[in-house]
Amino acid sequence: MDRFEQIRAFTQVVAFAGFAAASREMGLSRSAVNKLVIALENDLGVQLLHRSTRVVTPTETGLAFYAQCLEILASLEEAERSLTQLQEEPRGRLRVNAPMSFGTLHLAPALANFLIHYPDLQLQLTLSDRFIDPIEEGFDITIRIAAPQTVASLIVHPLAPAPRVLCATSTYLSTHGSPTHPNDLHAHSCLHYGQLAVENQWTLLGPDGTHTISVAGALCSNNGEVLRDAAVRGLGIALLPRFIIEAELQQGTLQVVLPDYHPPELTLSVIYPVNRHLSTKVRLLVSFLQERFGQNTG
Repeated sequence: MDRFEQIRAFTQVVAFAGFAAASREMGLSRSAVNKLVIALENDLGVQLLHRSTRVVTPTETGLAFYAQCLEILASLEEAERSLTQLQEEPRGRLRVNAPMSFGTLHLAPALANFLIHYPDLQLQLTLSDRFIDPIEEGFDITIRIAAPQTVASLIVHPLAPAPRVLCATSTYLSTHGSPTHPNDLHAHSCLHYGQLAVENQWTLLGPDGTHTISVAGALCSNNGEVLRDAAVRGLGIALLPRFIIEAELQQGTLQVVLPDYHPPELTLSVIYPVNRHLSTKVRLLVSFLQERFGQNTG
């Protein structure tokens, strides 16, 4: 039998000086309340109440136990109240992982505004371009730019497309020629994301179908900003997300190459563990990211 219900029944009987009023307060029958108190007395091996046909009063032991029970119930109520406040008022640590370039260029400034609104939060932002499983590595939220995916243990919440384009400086193109077809990229220095030891391929979709081109160039890197800066210096053609190069495109420092061809679409997504009781701080951050970045990645 539930010990908490036994204690609650006992304290109600003492508080209302009888089983009838206590049963009405608890929404139980009089016999049910009586059974709870008897079970408590049997479990403890002591008599807690003096019973008569007209009045119910606590024994000396029962009175001392009643005072202790009130403290226990008050502590439990305070614990429940604190938990409710924790759910309602975001506080404590929030661990977030995001891609390097998106994190430095866009996410970090946005999170500063988020923290201004929720000063009781302590946010730990870790930047990494490798895939992070938030469950295995202890993150509340991860943000990824990748092809749409489904993972059984994770919620993948798409925010917006993350389009990529080929780009180069006008100086590079005037010197080396502007490609008019993906096959022309074989003759160009292609600044690619990855490692030198691995063959790198770009897949481009266009009016004449899909083309997969092996590329090589003066530089490869696992960081988009490094590739952007190399492209700006005229070292070759880069394939980059627009959110990294939007300013350079607007200023004319870089220009789009092969505008009729584009790589497969990537999506900016928020990823977090499947949890029926999503914490307030995670829910608020997901909502904030949706409002800030939804359909707005360049």
